[in-house]
Amino acid sequence: MKKLASALMSVLLAAVCSIGHASSNPDPETLKVALLPDENASTVIKNNKPLEIYLEKELGKKIELVVTTDYSSMIEAMRHGRIDMAYFGPLSYVLAKQKSDIEPFAAMKQKGSTTYQSVLIANTGAGIAKISDIVNKNVAYGDKASTSSHLIPKSILAENGLKAGENYREHFVGAHDAVAMAVQNGHAQAGGLSKPIFESLVQRGLVDPNKVKVLAESKPYPQYPWTMRSNLKPELKEKIRAAFLNLKDPEVLKPFKADGFGPISDKDYDVVRSLGTLLKLDLSKF
Repeated sequence: MKKLASALMSVLLAAVCSIGHASSNPDPETLKVALLPDENASTVIKNNKPLEIYLEKELGKKIELVVTTDYSSMIEAMRHGRIDMAYFGPLSYVLAKQKSDIEPFAAMKQKGSTTYQSVLIANTGAGIAKISDIVNKNVAYGDKASTSSHLIPKSILAENGLKAGENYREHFVGAHDAVAMAVQNGHAQAGGLSKPIFESLVQRGLVDPNKVKVLAESKPYPQYPWTMRSNLKPELKEKIRAAFLNLKDPEVLKPFKADGFGPISDKDYDVVRSLGTLLKLDLSKF
């Protein structure tokens, strides 16, 4: 029995050492690249096959695309060194930064800008003409760690004196498109999500503007950042940064609905940290 326990301990120690070695490897042969779990994992990976091919060519390494089950598991994967690069939302980046030694290096550009907006939407038949009409209504948010489908729209309501649990009922439905569908179907009378995603849903005919209207738009916030482990080899980090900042291939950019990527730094996300303060949220509990 003692020999068996000793053997098991040896295996566990070997596994721990192996994980630690993998997470600290400054120049791995395969780069694990995580993408946001905003849609079905197989769909996200399929749509980003051009990105995989592009990065393998530019970096001279094998690329493994990863899609976790949700934002929290993505943050934990980065924390434990299971991924080398990740495409986070602004809030999920701030949360990951608290737990991991990572750095943002590029943000999506749309119409030449590395900022974007969130929208507060309402069901047209719910009798909501202004934000104050949301009192006692159901409000749909996406993921708790989402910036544009939780933090920003919640801050808009807070600035108008409406607090979750006191003035309205909040429901987390997971993804941006689920928010729009919940509002359109009347399961929630209002909701919040990314403006570009909402506009895309309307353009694709998935959201009927006769059933769903935009109640308010937020001010601009920094776009979703690409991040990498800070302990990667400096030469590799420069190649990664250049690969994104020089990216112009429309097939690679198509899934991001972007016209390119621009430089970004950690301090650009202080505005997101301020939102947490405004809402009196303990971000460490996300």
